[in-house]
Amino acid sequence: MRVLAIDPGTLRMGYGVVDAEPMPRADDYGVVALPASMPIEKRLYQLHTHILNMIHVFHPDAIAVEDPFVGRGERAFAKSALAIGQAQAVVLIGAASQGVPVHRYAPARVKRAVTDYGGATKEQVQQMTVSTLGLREMPESDAADALAVGLCHIQEMTDDDLAAREIKPGEVF
Repeated sequence: MRVLAIDPGTLRMGYGVVDAEPMPRADDYGVVALPASMPIEKRLYQLHTHILNMIHVFHPDAIAVEDPFVGRGERAFAKSALAIGQAQAVVLIGAASQGVPVHRYAPARVKRAVTDYGGATKEQVQQMTVSTLGLREMPESDAADALAVGLCHIQEMTDDDLAAREIKPGEVF
C-alpha cells in the first residue's frame, strides 16, 4: 500500500509518500511553500495543481490528510483552522477527481498512532516518525507531520485488516 499523506496549509503544505511493505518507508517527502503575498485563490489553485501532480507521479493507493485543529476557549485557532480547512478541501477535490480514496485523521489520532499517546508533543511525534521510517535526518516540520499522517493511515489499515481477519482456534499470528 502506497499512501500520499498531506499536512494541509495554504502557505506550507507538507507531503509524504509512505509505502507500507515490507516495512514502512518514506519514498519521498517535502513542503510546498507559497508566498503569503500571493492571493489565496491563486495559492489554492497552486496547491490543487501540486496535488494532481503528486497523484500522477506517485500513484498512491490512498491519500491520508490531517483534519484541522480548532481548539477551545483561549486556545481557539479559528483563522488557522479555516486556512487548513481550505487546503484540506483542495486535497479532497484533487483526490476525488482522480478516484483516489481519502482518509482524514484528527491530530490526536495521528499522535496516538505514532507515539501511543494522543497528547504527545510535536517533537515526540517527529522523533518517532524519523525512527520508525529510518530516516537519516529530520525533515522539515510540515513534511514530518505529513509522514506521521501516513504512518497513522498504515496503522489504521493494518488494525482494520487484523480485526477483519478470521482467527481459527489455536491459530497464532
